[in-house]
Amino acid sequence: MNTAHIDVPRHLFFLAGVRQECQDSYEVRNPYTGAVVGKVCRADPAKLEAAIQAAVRAFETTRKLPSHRRASILRTVSAGIQSRDEEFARTIAQEAGKPIKQARVEVQRSIFTFAQAAEEATRIEGETIHLDAFSAGEGRYGIVRRFPVGPIAAITPFNFPLNLVAHKLAPALAAGCSVVLKPASQTPISALKLAEIIADAGWPAGALSVLPLRSEDAAPLIEDQRFKLLTFTGSPAVGWAMKQRAGHKRVTLELGGNASVIVHNDADLDLAAARAVVGGFSYAGQSCISVQRIFVHDAVYIEFMDRFAPAVKALRLGDPLDEASDLSALVTPGDGARVAEWLDEARAVGAEILTGGTVQGGAVEPTIVAKAGPELRINCAEIFAPVVTIQTYTEFDEALAAVNNSDFGLQAGIFTNDLQLVWRAYETLEVGGVIINDVPTWRVDHMPYGGVKQSGFGREGLKYAIEEMTEPRLLALNPR
Repeated sequence: MNTAHIDVPRHLFFLAGVRQECQDSYEVRNPYTGAVVGKVCRADPAKLEAAIQAAVRAFETTRKLPSHRRASILRTVSAGIQSRDEEFARTIAQEAGKPIKQARVEVQRSIFTFAQAAEEATRIEGETIHLDAFSAGEGRYGIVRRFPVGPIAAITPFNFPLNLVAHKLAPALAAGCSVVLKPASQTPISALKLAEIIADAGWPAGALSVLPLRSEDAAPLIEDQRFKLLTFTGSPAVGWAMKQRAGHKRVTLELGGNASVIVHNDADLDLAAARAVVGGFSYAGQSCISVQRIFVHDAVYIEFMDRFAPAVKALRLGDPLDEASDLSALVTPGDGARVAEWLDEARAVGAEILTGGTVQGGAVEPTIVAKAGPELRINCAEIFAPVVTIQTYTEFDEALAAVNNSDFGLQAGIFTNDLQLVWRAYETLEVGGVIINDVPTWRVDHMPYGGVKQSGFGREGLKYAIEEMTEPRLLALNPR
């Protein structure tokens, strides 16, 4: 661990459009090197209350902003991120431990997210209704428009510190809602830099606050009824507990998973193996749609493994700022200890480590595990690490049942060219999305994204998030 003293930047929190100093600050460290990458001001309950009051006041302005104005602001934000793209990539790499080449992809996705939100701001859908379908409605007209719900509380995780923040803020701006955001304590710097760009783009003063907070001080984000929507991305246990505390407000939850891939006997094995490496080990598996369980038809298992295992062994674990690194340390050493415990548990009951398996602090070697029963935590819980399990099947329906044998249901990937099997999977799998000839980790930012069962409630993706952040209102007009 690098403990040498160096000057590091100090990042003020962002209250109602203004950077503010604080009494309480803390250090953000690079998960791989341990080096301090920034000191961050932490807000207190009084500052959160001020942010809520500002959001309530500012909503009276944002709700009336015309769509062309909201779209213009969003386009300006997108351009602002583009102008600082490498700065953002290096920030993500340092605070999240994400390899720089993957951090650059996240930045590009965030640029797209705001640009697409600008488009969606101008086409929030309404409709007219033929009220004269019933005799009492003759001569009357029905018009339905969507209106912003009100101030929004948003809480984001560490693993995509820019783009998952973008998935809260961009649709909120497009809908005309004010927002108070709590970024992850481990990775707040990207969000604070983004807040500067949004303010400079002309978003109304008071309509955005970004506040690093202690968990015990953040209760009003969940419980205060002045917020009309709570949008949370994070762990299932925390998310579902928040929903119980949220009262009458709307809640959207994007939670965890143990995503699966099925590789059928007609699959392109070169494609399936290459994509499974990406899906299972990018960002050290720290994505809720990372490949965790792989089911391979027994007729092609050996051929698949001949491609998959060497590619996993070739992955390079190292400093996130090294262009050659494919993955780096988990966000905390405690996560590494958890993974080691789960692997030991699996070994003790006969699971076989095919490659990897070594854990040093937060650094976990890319690991493939065979002969692991579905009841083991490396299968049935979300491991959030560079570990995948692999097993064979004979009948396709057997594989579908194995995927569904889970408390989670975000996305699943299937490699097959049989259209009948594609439709069977689509109708059978208990997930939010079925990805054909790719891994469940595949996502583009304007598609509907979310899960079922313990994986969440509601949908993200620009158009679909805007629907969550607006509500339909009917005008029934009698012109007489």
